[in-house]
Amino acid sequence: MPILRKVLAAAAPLALLAVSACTQPFEAKVSRFQALPVPEGQTFAVEAADARNEGGLEFAQYAGLVTQRLAAYGYRPVEGGAKPELVVKFGYGVDQGQPKTVSRPAPGPAFGPWGGWGGPYGRRWGYGSAFYYGWDPMWYDPWYQQINTYTVYTSHAEMVIERTADGKHVFEGKARARSLDDALPKLVPNLVEAMFTNFPGQSGEEVRITIAPDKKR
Repeated sequence: MPILRKVLAAAAPLALLAVSACTQPFEAKVSRFQALPVPEGQTFAVEAADARNEGGLEFAQYAGLVTQRLAAYGYRPVEGGAKPELVVKFGYGVDQGQPKTVSRPAPGPAFGPWGGWGGPYGRRWGYGSAFYYGWDPMWYDPWYQQINTYTVYTSHAEMVIERTADGKHVFEGKARARSLDDALPKLVPNLVEAMFTNFPGQSGEEVRITIAPDKKR
């Protein structure tokens, strides 16, 4: 194998790791429990599950996504300060991340950079082989490890829908995902999309939802 191809082969895992956040499909585990009424134009309002987020611009953006999804299913955003028939409480977050370490065999000298079996241009002596200079196919030393360390984040979104009349829950949903990115503006829209895939879903079932990467990212 030419030297350039060897170098690229060794660098490939790092390159894939660096771009995985924007090229890999987004996968989420979604669990839902529901007893939603048949959508007949019931009015709803979206509130923050965490009161600290209420009134914030970030929450307003995510609430807008939830509103669009529910409206597409036949529910109707409340207007004019009227009392809604359904209250939708939406929460989200991401943890501090967990470090992960992966090691794999990598190109490296076995007996020094230029002598014996070592190095891409070292000498090679072996039974039945001639003395020569050049690339040594045995240069890939299994004892020489390439170590990559990265951080994996776990994000989540929760949605509870209550009937205003009696406060009973008619929907409880949770979406969780792992990623190399902790940016909520990227993660939450995907979590919302996962939550509403095949909405409202089968009650009590946990499913894995895969979302294709956004080509614009």
